[in-house]
Amino acid sequence: MTKTTGTYLKHLARIQGLYGDGHSRCKTDLLQLLDRRRFKKAGEVLRLHEILCFLRAYPDDRELLAHVEDQLSRFADRSDLRRFRKALADTGVAGTAINYQFFWFTATWLARRWPQQISINWTDFDRSDKLADMLHLLLLYSETPATDELDFSPREWIDQLKHPDETDAAFVIRRFDALRATSFGREKFYEDLDIPMQIKYKPGTASRTHAKYNNSPVIFQNRPLDYSRPDMFQAMNQPAKVIHSVPPHEGQNLINMAREAMITRSRDLDSFMHADKNDVRLVDFGDGYQFVCFGAIPERRLILESVYGYLTLKNGVPIGYVLTSSLFNSAAVGYNVFETYRGAESAAVYGRILGMTRALFGVDVVCVDPYQLGHDNTEGQESGAWWFYQKLGFQSHDPNILKLMRRELARIKRNRKYRSSNDTLQDLTAEHLFLYLDKPREDVIGRISLGNIGLQIVRYLAKHFGSDRETAARVCADEAAKCLGVRSRRSFTVGEKQAWERWSPLILALPGIKRWSLTNKKALVHIVKAKGGRRESDFVKLFDKHHLLRRALLKLSERD
Repeated sequence: MTKTTGTYLKHLARIQGLYGDGHSRCKTDLLQLLDRRRFKKAGEVLRLHEILCFLRAYPDDRELLAHVEDQLSRFADRSDLRRFRKALADTGVAGTAINYQFFWFTATWLARRWPQQISINWTDFDRSDKLADMLHLLLLYSETPATDELDFSPREWIDQLKHPDETDAAFVIRRFDALRATSFGREKFYEDLDIPMQIKYKPGTASRTHAKYNNSPVIFQNRPLDYSRPDMFQAMNQPAKVIHSVPPHEGQNLINMAREAMITRSRDLDSFMHADKNDVRLVDFGDGYQFVCFGAIPERRLILESVYGYLTLKNGVPIGYVLTSSLFNSAAVGYNVFETYRGAESAAVYGRILGMTRALFGVDVVCVDPYQLGHDNTEGQESGAWWFYQKLGFQSHDPNILKLMRRELARIKRNRKYRSSNDTLQDLTAEHLFLYLDKPREDVIGRISLGNIGLQIVRYLAKHFGSDRETAARVCADEAAKCLGVRSRRSFTVGEKQAWERWSPLILALPGIKRWSLTNKKALVHIVKAKGGRRESDFVKLFDKHHLLRRALLKLSERD
């Protein structure tokens, strides 16, 4: 690569996040020039790609965006991209392969979506012998004489077993999918193998290069990026401009886009893999920022808290994702920005997330869990996550952490270049941080022991049923119905029946449940049905209004 070309690329990188004062013209000129140049290093090719992706999300004007879109549409055809195809594997750039040990539900989705593009990476498959040991579970009984007597390698066996037009990965995934087991069982069997796979690129497969929701309006960036720290209390009371439901067919398209955003970054997220196309909403702040809100299918919902996943869009470009776990008018919020877009209006975007969470779930308390803060999480520590939230007003309840925080703040005041050590950050991030819209309270996510509630259910079932959990499920469902005055469950949907069976042991374990009024019992019936209904956020709102249920669960959580 000539020095001149490298200089142009560095100049573009320096000004990509600057707006006004003629920067748009300069960016456009540099883009046109670099479009005609070719690089001699893989890193430069990737750097240009990242700049293009950033400018697609934060375009100055229509002319610049047109050049960005044009170059991204042709990026896979660049000769330098083809030259460095292997070096750029796992970057998510169009024209390159993706290698990853995908989780079970992602693997089944890939086998349906791109069956001819997926293959097993046998070189890195450390547990292939375990697959060989399981072959008899995946085949017809009539095939067992061969598997019992012949000594083929695992790879040779799969080549023998699959159809000539079928890839090895597609065959294995389909056979696991045919196992006579629950979805949880198939998931466990498959993921224990930790199968490394490759997605070979072809036009139409997942890439970051082409990731965009074309139905999003484009708001051009005609002002400097907002690096300020907004008042989080005000932000929580500023809901989105529009929140609207998405039809199921469009919901599935958005689910696919969210899944692609993860696999192109060698990640997997349950909230996207278990997303329900019937519970997809688009939260629009009217300034180019949108959040696609995904509820979970009933089978994969947790017993108590409600978990939602969100894909963050800027002008239709996926720039990050969010997780919320809500109950007791509180929510744990996980905030993630994809590397290409980090630093661009991060605090302002987080303020929008809090406003959205309050609008959807009625929360007045937000917390951040230790891992998100950087506990046992090197990436979180390096990003300065704990200090990011501390500066936004989040506080710990732990006196030792507060003391350590004051010590670190004093050191920073004396020396602005001071940085907390990794050991110090590990200690700071050991507990949740909280932000209260009202006065602090203890009955919130992050302070209530949901695990202890589960332990009381375990003890109830152990005492009354021992090993016969199948009988327990049937008896508890009937006894809970009798307790709450439910004469018949025939009209319940599949999801409602499932939620009822899962909640029944908890209902029977609730202290004082038999003394509840008929009104409170009926309200609990509606809550349980909502847990298996179309939209789990309805469950959260009904639960939070039922003060007797809340108190009963708190008592359970406090039992030894």
